[in-house]
Amino acid sequence: MSNVETIKKNRRILVIDDNEDIHKDFKAVLTADAAEVDAVSVSKEEEAIFGSDSSGSTAGQLNFSIDSAFQGQEGLEKVRKALEEGDPYAMAFVDVRMPPGWDGVETIYKIWQEYPDLQVVLCTAYSDYSWHDMINKLGQTDRLLILKKPFDNVEVRQMACSLTEKWDILYNLDQLVQQRTEQIAETRDVTVFALAKLAESRDPETGTHLEHIRSYSQILGEQLAKDKAFTDEVDEQFLQNLWRSSPLHDIGKVGIPDTILLKPGRLSNSEFELMKQHTIIGAEALEKTTGYSRAGGFLTMASVIAKSHHERFDGSGYPEGLKERAPPLVARIVALVDVYDALTSVRVYKSALEPEVARSMIINESGKHFDPIIVEAFCNCWDEFLKVCDLKETTDKELVVAESSNDVRR
Repeated sequence: MSNVETIKKNRRILVIDDNEDIHKDFKAVLTADAAEVDAVSVSKEEEAIFGSDSSGSTAGQLNFSIDSAFQGQEGLEKVRKALEEGDPYAMAFVDVRMPPGWDGVETIYKIWQEYPDLQVVLCTAYSDYSWHDMINKLGQTDRLLILKKPFDNVEVRQMACSLTEKWDILYNLDQLVQQRTEQIAETRDVTVFALAKLAESRDPETGTHLEHIRSYSQILGEQLAKDKAFTDEVDEQFLQNLWRSSPLHDIGKVGIPDTILLKPGRLSNSEFELMKQHTIIGAEALEKTTGYSRAGGFLTMASVIAKSHHERFDGSGYPEGLKERAPPLVARIVALVDVYDALTSVRVYKSALEPEVARSMIINESGKHFDPIIVEAFCNCWDEFLKVCDLKETTDKELVVAESSNDVRR
């Protein structure tokens, strides 16, 4: 069953009409202190509409909150303000003729451009628009009802009851869907991360490397998002995919024999060539996985990272020897943070470098190992990197990568 914390009851109604008497009529019909409201008849209306026992119902349950706007433009401004304040309207009664401004159909069109969830009743005593004309302007929709003037009080109350209740149902359903979607995404992310940790666990020196890679990549991605050159590429979806995919950068190491992966000393030339294959193994595995997923955006990114995060700006990296900005942006991001975390982590044969020392080494590799733009972003968010460094455990173990030599296990 649902465990949505708050079931929202929205009884806010906006009346948009150029006639002040019409506003008084709506308030008289829909507010609890109106003498004309018959509590018994209202209860019967609610029971007929919603099929529930309303024997305990009172007129107070129809205590709608009514706001007034006398022109379409004013109505749109009130809708905007309500949205900004986090207290939107559930429905609106909108007149058709409101000279000298927008008519009712134009008003609804403008409001729905900004707030498509608003339930609307179009009120008219004329035939200014045919139903076909309204569909052409507003589209086929279940959010619009027509109320002919002069209107019947019971009909108005029924519309207010049913449309505000409909808004509640749709809102709470949307909240439930969002909650379930977040739970599914969280389960997926935990599973993916667990698989990455499982692959990494073959190497006892990795410590919390994956957590650091994810945090550093996110910091660097957020910094690049501030750069106008990357505004189109580094959006919220990019950052979410980066968070999920960066821990999978070395997933291909599951295909490397223990004799090479766990060798304590320097790798021979032939062993190093085999170690390089983890980039291809990981990329191909993730590409195949993407084909089984309808929402594989982060897996596609993970495949790119796995394949290209050992490329170098000067073209001396692997597996393809791509140079400058030929490797995708995500791979250039992870290339830097992977080396930085290795430099600042403890190894069985070395202590961790101080963050400032590692920072200087990264800067010295600008234009050689790393993209200068990524290095500049790294320097600009240095304080955030330091916060992660402060949380690093002294038991973190990961071999420092020096891609220009064979003193590595990658």
